Amino acid sequence: MRIAQVSPLTEAVPPKLYGGTERIVAYLTDELVAQGHDVTLFTSGDSETAARHEVVWPRALRFDETIRDPLAPHMLMLETVAQRAAEFDVVHLHVDYIGYAIMKRAGVPFVTTLHGRLDLPELPPLYDVFDDVPVVSISDAQRAPLPQANYIATIHHGLPERLLLPGSGAGGYLAFLGRISPEKAPDAAIRIAAKAGMKLRIAAKVDRVDRDYFAERIEPLLASPHVEYIGEIGDGDKAAFLGNAAGLIFPIAWPEPFGLAMIEAMACGTPVVAMRNGSVPEVVDDGVTGFIVDSEDAAAVAVRRLGTLDRGIIRSVFEQRFTARRMAEDYLAVYRRLLAQSALASEPPLRAVV
Repeated sequence: MRIAQVSPLTEAVPPKLYGGTERIVAYLTDELVAQGHDVTLFTSGDSETAARHEVVWPRALRFDETIRDPLAPHMLMLETVAQRAAEFDVVHLHVDYIGYAIMKRAGVPFVTTLHGRLDLPELPPLYDVFDDVPVVSISDAQRAPLPQANYIATIHHGLPERLLLPGSGAGGYLAFLGRISPEKAPDAAIRIAAKAGMKLRIAAKVDRVDRDYFAERIEPLLASPHVEYIGEIGDGDKAAFLGNAAGLIFPIAWPEPFGLAMIEAMACGTPVVAMRNGSVPEVVDDGVTGFIVDSEDAAAVAVRRLGTLDRGIIRSVFEQRFTARRMAEDYLAVYRRLLAQSALASEPPLRAVV
């Protein structure tokens, strides 16, 4: 199958440090190539891929200090994809709604994975108009605020099976991995660790929009003796960071669409303690791969029970549910369905027999 993967340009594919969407694009693209498909990846020039690499912009926009209008490179990319549409059997967009209008006129089956939050007030009127555009959700919970979208599947994220290997948890600390932002609630993680009497290591980036939040709400807490802030890390450091942790604290305060850090921890055999929000009940098997809680006090109690969970079983669940191979197979089923629908729609109508 000839497949175009269209990635956001914000980060390289895969990201050099933190990054969710572009990381999933990388894993999916490379797995599709490994399964024998002809894949073209539209992305930035500092990306690394097993696919054909169509460079749209020299480097990831996050690290390009000259960028003033990040939408312009994305519009350039979408026009490039549309002009080359006939080269592909299917186009897979990862840039949310900005490709809908142009791809509806490109004459090739396409699908968009919705990677972000859907509880924004601007989205319902948009999807009232684009209610025929096929989209994939990354959790069933993600769909709730936007029921009118044309969901054709829910496909959970997956990681390459050997990317992160099991660790022993010998470090004895709790881990927080991701972004420093109000919705990720690192302040809650700090309080939970204190209540549980455990060390907390925080590996997280601070986006420009969250710098004031970090300075005012989080930075003062980093002086606590049980907290170590190590900053942003990439894939090369995650195995040790997560594998040596007794558990991952995931105290989200928003409707998390998926939560990649949870399955990264599971790949290392590390259990997760997560607030019951968004996708968490779909990802964490309560009492098997971690504990789902409803308060910080309950989280502190759950942390003390982490030793009762079997890290080998956690890794096995990851292998069964959250590998890149499973994810790619799920997307291939979607691509084949779209191709079948397109072929059916292009057939001439049967002539009535008089």
